[in-house]
Amino acid sequence: MVRYIMVGLDGSSESRAAAEWAAREATLRGLSLRLVHVWEPVPEPMAQAPLLGTEPLRHWSERNPRGATEGLRARHPGVDVAAVQVTGVPADVLVDVARDAELVVLGSRGLSGIGGFLVGSVGQAVIARTEVPVVLVRSGEQAADEHAMDPAGIPSAATRFRPVLLGLDTHSPDGTVLAFAFEEAARRRTALRVLHAWNPPPHHVYGLSDQAGVYDALAREYAAELTEALRPWRDKYPAVEVIEASRAGSAADQVVASSRYASLVVVGRRIRRSRFGVHIGPVAHAVLHHAAAPVAVVAHR
Repeated sequence: MVRYIMVGLDGSSESRAAAEWAAREATLRGLSLRLVHVWEPVPEPMAQAPLLGTEPLRHWSERNPRGATEGLRARHPGVDVAAVQVTGVPADVLVDVARDAELVVLGSRGLSGIGGFLVGSVGQAVIARTEVPVVLVRSGEQAADEHAMDPAGIPSAATRFRPVLLGLDTHSPDGTVLAFAFEEAARRRTALRVLHAWNPPPHHVYGLSDQAGVYDALAREYAAELTEALRPWRDKYPAVEVIEASRAGSAADQVVASSRYASLVVVGRRIRRSRFGVHIGPVAHAVLHHAAAPVAVVAHR
């Protein structure tokens, strides 16, 4: 079976940014790249209506993936790029095609300032319904954004990658999520920053002598838990520098704040199915909408 990274392509600036990120990732992984363009059926008169001049909508939608494929091949000559066009409902088609992929990459609109992502319904549906890791890349993402500034303070893709950031729950550290994060850091030859957030005791007032002692004891306990959870992974990936951070506060807020210094953010999503459907989870959902770097959501049981 051909191993590949799948990208959902719809011609938007966010999907083009996702395709560029996926091509760079395919280079790091030594995988091929498959662009999937979903044609959602429309009435024939609308399909033949002129769009952007005299070209019918259907013809434009067929030409768009071909142009994207040729451009990616030219910019990433070492990557095998192919495009497929499938008819159907976008979320359903992408979830179905994703079953055979190693990684799914989707675009997401970027909001102004520090607003982060605007994750659409298709992206949320794919993340919630597939067990393959999904990476969200926002519009405008450039290769240089994932790297440290050069000595002159200028963005450059030739410098070292910024660290990979992993938000970790030490009470149930999942091996699938940890392995994904360590592998991504190893591929980039950069550090892995592991962030664990914990809640201070109720009614805690820092500064009072007795409360300060409780707070400090808890901080040491949680830091020790994080170190212990990472111990076997440090042994498995000795070349990866690991930076541990255990902080009090909201997990989502902590990850979002640290994301501006990361090349990639990794969060887990527990696979839960019920009569009310599937869910992304509150931390992953918040990080998806507000992180300043591409976000990988890794499903786990």
